[in-house]
Amino acid sequence: MTTASLLLVANAGDGSISAFRLGDDGCLQRLAVTDGLTGCSTFAVDADRDLVYAGVKGDPAGIVTLTLDRATGVLTPQSRLDLPAGGMNYLALTRDGTGLLGVSYGGGYGIACPVASGVVAAPVARITYPNLHSVLPSADGRFAYFVSLGADLVAQYVIGDGLSLTPLDPPTVAAPAGSGPRHLVLSTAQDAVYVLTEFSGEVLHYARDTDAGTLALAGSARAFDPAKELGHSRFGADPLAGHLIWGADLHFGAGDRTLWASERTESTLAALPVAADGAVSDAVSFTVTEQQPRGFALSPDGRFLVAAGERSTTVALYAVEGDQLRLRLRAETGHGANWVRFV
Repeated sequence: MTTASLLLVANAGDGSISAFRLGDDGCLQRLAVTDGLTGCSTFAVDADRDLVYAGVKGDPAGIVTLTLDRATGVLTPQSRLDLPAGGMNYLALTRDGTGLLGVSYGGGYGIACPVASGVVAAPVARITYPNLHSVLPSADGRFAYFVSLGADLVAQYVIGDGLSLTPLDPPTVAAPAGSGPRHLVLSTAQDAVYVLTEFSGEVLHYARDTDAGTLALAGSARAFDPAKELGHSRFGADPLAGHLIWGADLHFGAGDRTLWASERTESTLAALPVAADGAVSDAVSFTVTEQQPRGFALSPDGRFLVAAGERSTTVALYAVEGDQLRLRLRAETGHGANWVRFV
């Protein structure tokens, strides 16, 4: 990284997004805080157009389009789509920013919306599964994968003309019963999908047919610290009171040879090795980080990791040294920080 990078952090408790500048020397400076984004816990960034699509709560909930001023970090609202059926928990852009995918955990539905000049139109496709938690498209914009925590599955679709969603054959692939699949990532080669489970604290490896788009479960690995003696969680449980596994976020490090995963009960970031054939192994290192780390992100070059905690008002900046993290500094962000993205 030879120039400064911008970083955005959603603070759901404050209803705001903080903008930071990360310098090549590892200095993190907060530039601005944009308020008025009630309960914001997800956003998608169109870096080419400097547009941010933020999911907000309220009555009704909605998706707000904001323009990003890269010099100041200020976000300015431009338009809004209301979502009377419930707010988004995950948003992802597809097809060069002309389509927006989203899922609602509480509403139990997923959507595909056209986007033109930053304006998000009403959904043209809608699916339903219990407690949908994340969605990502393939890099070529041909397929979409919706993760249902409530049904322990990944639903797989063809994205058609006009952003229609047609189920593949089979329409879903199972996760282990009671595992609570949550967040997913696709490998750079697009031949693998990895899903972090909330209740069992595993990273599930699905082999992906790049032509047909279909997934097949190929293996799994542990993403929580066994020394902490955490119990297997379940739907509706209080993980803190029961000292239970509480998996959250998942991201690749540089080169796709390490997966980083967060666990909220013990507030750890785990490094899991990924082999050349895509197989994932149990975590080899754990770093205690911000309290209840729901969201984190790695810089585009993989040199730095920034983690946010739902029960912390700061973000932590780490230098990534192989499978180890070295704390460089902490910076104020806001209450309920839970979504982190480089832009």
